[in-house]
Amino acid sequence: MILLDDIRNELVNARPEIKELGEVLQIARAKSDLEDLRIQVTYEGFWDNPEQSQKVMQRIRNLENKIDRFEKLEALLEDTIGMIELCQEEDDDSSNEEIFADAERFKEQLAAEKLKTLLTGEYDNANAILTLHAGAGGTEAQDWAQMLYRMYNKYAESHGFKVDLLDWLDGDEAGIKSASFMVQGENAYGFLKSEAGVHRLVRVSPFDSSGRRHTSFSALEVMPEIADDVEVDIRPEDIKMDVFRSSGAGGQHINKTSSAVRLTHLPTGIVVSCQTQRSQFQNKDFCMKMLRAKLIEIKEREHLDKISDIKGTQLKIEWGSQIRSYVFMPYTLVKDHRTGCENGNVQAVMDGELDSFINAYLKALSHGTLQNGGGGDAM
Repeated sequence: MILLDDIRNELVNARPEIKELGEVLQIARAKSDLEDLRIQVTYEGFWDNPEQSQKVMQRIRNLENKIDRFEKLEALLEDTIGMIELCQEEDDDSSNEEIFADAERFKEQLAAEKLKTLLTGEYDNANAILTLHAGAGGTEAQDWAQMLYRMYNKYAESHGFKVDLLDWLDGDEAGIKSASFMVQGENAYGFLKSEAGVHRLVRVSPFDSSGRRHTSFSALEVMPEIADDVEVDIRPEDIKMDVFRSSGAGGQHINKTSSAVRLTHLPTGIVVSCQTQRSQFQNKDFCMKMLRAKLIEIKEREHLDKISDIKGTQLKIEWGSQIRSYVFMPYTLVKDHRTGCENGNVQAVMDGELDSFINAYLKALSHGTLQNGGGGDAM
């Protein structure tokens, strides 16, 4: 029973942490906001504006999930303490294994919720817009870009996020040259912003009949979806619009009329495109969202006062600029060069297990110990 005493004391000492977590997460305010939003849904004409009503419903889901997670964590703590006390009173150790498992589960969930309190950036709660670009290297790099697209879809799926494909450019023989997609859900940008940068692959190429080892690169841009009420100074005369015919993505049924839209922001050279919506108007609307997000993201990163000060940036998708390396051969290892976080199970990472890398990044960011990506470790 000494071990149970230790576990009980540890859990009892966690009660103040739970109380503090509830204050930091503003659970009381979340409950009040949720009640107000549920009342809004009952108003006559609420569904007349589909875009606005969908945003309200998404906000309701986010608040419900936040409150539900906290209350379940709180209940798990008290239930486990109660179970320990009952077993001690009856001198019964038949439930010890279950108690140990519940105590570990509580500690893991508490750590995960505390990690979310590090998401204090202005746009961390927003949806994320991701754009993948294959580096030099033809088919090999384009296949790697598609592998990364699958990896982020798997990550999103495992975290209850929704993915909407915005744009897709097939590779010459396999894979993709580029793809843009939106990941929707609470804190999507806050978590996925850590993935921005160049990703390096080392493997024996399936496209090389000689079975030689190849190194490939792909770059990922991550931007927050910016609310329409955030002012961005984009002059109509600074935008060049091109319309082109959509192309299918991996069996996707995409409208094959000339409804796809590409926008070029002339002062910066930034190019965005969208082809997956039903009409040219909708594709242009998504392009504008992407352009606004990109301009704001660069402005925030470079601490610029005006959009007109922003210069177009060219990603160096090459050796020495990578944030993370994925080695399939001669050994298996995924290593983040900014935090030193490693995982030897490459297949698990490619199936979307990115939490350890994202968590390490957020902790390093909050502690000011983040290293620059790329460079010294050749792996």
